[in-house]
Amino acid sequence: MNWLSPSILAADFNRLGEQIKIVRACGAHALHFDVMDGLFVPSISFGMPVLASIRKETDMFLDVHLMIREPVRYVKEFKESGADLVTIHFEACSDVAGTLRAFRAAGVKVGMSIRPETPVSVLRPYVKMLDLVLIMSVNPGFGGQEFMEGTYDKLREVRELYAEVFGSERGEGVPRLEVDGGINLANVAKVLAAGADTIVAGSAVFRGDIAANTQKFLTILSDEEK
Repeated sequence: MNWLSPSILAADFNRLGEQIKIVRACGAHALHFDVMDGLFVPSISFGMPVLASIRKETDMFLDVHLMIREPVRYVKEFKESGADLVTIHFEACSDVAGTLRAFRAAGVKVGMSIRPETPVSVLRPYVKMLDLVLIMSVNPGFGGQEFMEGTYDKLREVRELYAEVFGSERGEGVPRLEVDGGINLANVAKVLAAGADTIVAGSAVFRGDIAANTQKFLTILSDEEK
């Protein structure tokens, strides 16, 4: 099943609870929660207290993207704050496998992301440890950027890697394939056709009519499954 994971980085924080209820009521599958530390990426966003507050108010799947150095320092905190899945960056960890094992041991699903310039080949040693692979289609750290066209080839490369490692591109035990950055209603079908099954969208969901935007995305995601 294709998933929509609206990114609350683009939401209006004065109306965050209300806007989360809108995307949930429309059928969004998850919420994407970006954590930025000002070190691994230039921006600073929000952290565990905001995540814990959201967890108290919704039962949605919380898809937490850690754009922070050495996320293994915060395994307990993100678990206790309510993360369902934590995605780390390959480039941000001195011990990638150890970090993945630590989150999984805490009972959190794990994903791994790579920057646009990082080759897909770095995923190979870890892919069997993952529930999700996140391909960045913009440079991480800022919302509202334009989609990088080279992302389509990277998505196809990940599916080829899955076929080699798992014997199938999709199915039980194969990680979900998420894309984040510059996704909109004009390019989402092509992104899905290239291999993605989990779509992160921020501005394209939360700017304008949130309910209508969410429903349009979900219609395209459903149509692409047929």
